Amino acid sequence: MPDPTFPNLTVLSHPLIQHKVSLLRSRDTGTRQFRQLVSEIATLMAYEVTQDLPTEPVEIDTPLEHMTGRQVATNRLTLVPILRAGLGMVDGIAQLLPTAQVGHLGLYRDHESLEPVSYYAKLPTVEPGRQYLVLDPMLATGGSGLAAVTTLKAAGAQRIRFLCIVAAPEGVRRMLDGHPDVPVYAAALDRQLNADGYILPGLGDAGDRLFGTK
Repeated sequence: MPDPTFPNLTVLSHPLIQHKVSLLRSRDTGTRQFRQLVSEIATLMAYEVTQDLPTEPVEIDTPLEHMTGRQVATNRLTLVPILRAGLGMVDGIAQLLPTAQVGHLGLYRDHESLEPVSYYAKLPTVEPGRQYLVLDPMLATGGSGLAAVTTLKAAGAQRIRFLCIVAAPEGVRRMLDGHPDVPVYAAALDRQLNADGYILPGLGDAGDRLFGTK
């Protein structure tokens, strides 16, 4: 449902999403289960976020007769994970949309300034009418999300949505101020950031938990 404080934010409150986010938060959840949960949550979120994908007619022969059905219009969606944690969301969405293109944006947060530093960008050719889903499990300070959307717009992208699992109010506000036309979808809106820029209560460092690093 849309958040009353942030007009750009929709919190996806499906019971299955909320259940899996609670498991994801637990410090007792190991790397393997954490990775699986991120993928499953991404699948469920994508189901909600892509309800307005354009469809086109398709001719089908059933075992009994010929008919005209509907299918998702091809070449209409690009997934753009923010490296590295965003990679954990790609497979879950690709299970629903196996023909989606995938671009990559490499950004990391400087631990002193908390600002994003870009180190890699590889995007498919931008096409009119294509929808872009920017993926990152965490929207904390909003610096990386803002930089990713800015990069996409500079390349010519117009229809952009940002998907995260856990968001902080500070990050959502920064996205609203910088790109008010880009909707943000989250599974949870948490309380605040701590002094180190981590979300509270949050789920820790998503990249480290996904890939077993510290």
